Amino acid sequence: MQSILVATGNRGKVHEIQALLEGLDLRLLTPPDLNLVQQVEENGATYAANAALKAVTFARLSGLLTLADDSGLEVDALDGLPGLRSARFSPLPHATDADRRRYLLGQLEKKPRPWKAHFHCTVALALPTGEVFFTDGDCPGEIIPVERGDNGFGYDPIFLLPELGCTMAELSMAEKNLLSHRAQALKAALPMLRQLAREG
Repeated sequence: MQSILVATGNRGKVHEIQALLEGLDLRLLTPPDLNLVQQVEENGATYAANAALKAVTFARLSGLLTLADDSGLEVDALDGLPGLRSARFSPLPHATDADRRRYLLGQLEKKPRPWKAHFHCTVALALPTGEVFFTDGDCPGEIIPVERGDNGFGYDPIFLLPELGCTMAELSMAEKNLLSHRAQALKAALPMLRQLAREG
């Protein structure tokens, strides 16, 4: 069975990726599984650049096919912010997901609703040789001022999917994996992953 390293410490992401790749002949590993401790500064100017930084770094360290992603929430009323800075949007040191949601809502409170937004995800697949392949996914929605739902992470409790009438955090994992930005990007990567799994 081919092993693939998922270059993230975010357990929420790992659970999503595990569910999306279920059924493939791949063994998913994370950096702690290999005792890899490496901080990668995400200083790229695009989602693809940040995803590649992580994927290439860990592919070289591990000698394994490595999957990394970079994702962000882009809010129309804030000219696309927080975008690349979604995980670092709050000015508080050591901010939690709840801190980031509160800060975002504070930036929006004087803006007219609806607060249209979308999640974007770029997945990078890196080989130890340095080759990198990219796929992308998007999920449209809007920001709401009151948190709803206990599933998900990040901005999920305030990200409404109007066509469903619920937030991302109110979806089950199976429902989220039908339409989320990460699901779209990973689904686009499945043919390549299947080929790599076959080739070993």
